[in-house]
Amino acid sequence: MQQHMVLVSYIEKLSNDILGFTLASATGRPLPEFQAGAHIDVHLPNGACRQYSLCNTYEKNGTYQIAVKLEPASRGGSVFLHESIAEGDILQIGSPKNLFSLDPRARHALLLAGGIGVTPILSMARHLSADGEPFTFEYFVRSREDAAFLDTLEEDPALRANTNLAIGLTPEETTSRLTEILADQVAGTHVYVCGPGPFVSAARKAAEHWSSGSVHFESFSAAEFQHTGQDEEFEVVLAKTGRTLKVRDDQTIADTLKAEGVSVETSCGQGICGTCRTEVLAGSPDHRDMILSDSEKESRAVMMVCVSRAAGGTLVLDL
Repeated sequence: MQQHMVLVSYIEKLSNDILGFTLASATGRPLPEFQAGAHIDVHLPNGACRQYSLCNTYEKNGTYQIAVKLEPASRGGSVFLHESIAEGDILQIGSPKNLFSLDPRARHALLLAGGIGVTPILSMARHLSADGEPFTFEYFVRSREDAAFLDTLEEDPALRANTNLAIGLTPEETTSRLTEILADQVAGTHVYVCGPGPFVSAARKAAEHWSSGSVHFESFSAAEFQHTGQDEEFEVVLAKTGRTLKVRDDQTIADTLKAEGVSVETSCGQGICGTCRTEVLAGSPDHRDMILSDSEKESRAVMMVCVSRAAGGTLVLDL
């Protein structure tokens, strides 16, 4: 995948624990175009690679904007960006990828953001506002001090008119509010949800009665996956070479592939970024990701090899 060198041209404090980073081309060549909902891989000097949604809208010869929340249980990404990156530093990033794009068939967009999940949702709101498209933005935050981009939302008349803040709700109150918002499906409306795993899970459950394909989601943390029994050893067949590999009960498919020298691109390791999406030619995947839609999971045609396993039997992968 193509890589790009960017200059950290500006860093700003967006909330209690969120910093905003403006990234400009460090080579003079324009950064690739992107659509609302896209994210980039950021390769850090400490060896970590993390995915961050683009918060702005694309402008030719423009910049990329990301926002990073300082996570107490950081695996090396957010702490490094908060404590070790300064204006003027050079970073390497990947080209934008979009697994969370706006559906052009939608006549109205219902945008739901929980906490740091505001980042791709804000890009969507900005895009829709600029194009004069109808949308409603529901933003759930712990407090005003924890709300990133609050000035942007309140100072832009079009964004302010379409944004509702839900401040300081308990998990139970959040679930109740989501249930209320999603009680009735309006024809032509599509829902876009982003935030922590529990927030996304609550929204998806509240929208279970909505038609297939009208609910889109992206999670910034993996919800706890509920499954019964012990993970068992299984086999995967690599269709392009005919090799058969055993995946131990304590291994992921991705780990097994890498140990056997098979190239597979991974990033988050939690089933939330879509980088390791792999085609399944035969077999039944045991899906444990937060990316694929229900219809994609039912098709058994693709899987995320960083977390998902076999639901009995052998998997044949397009590798």
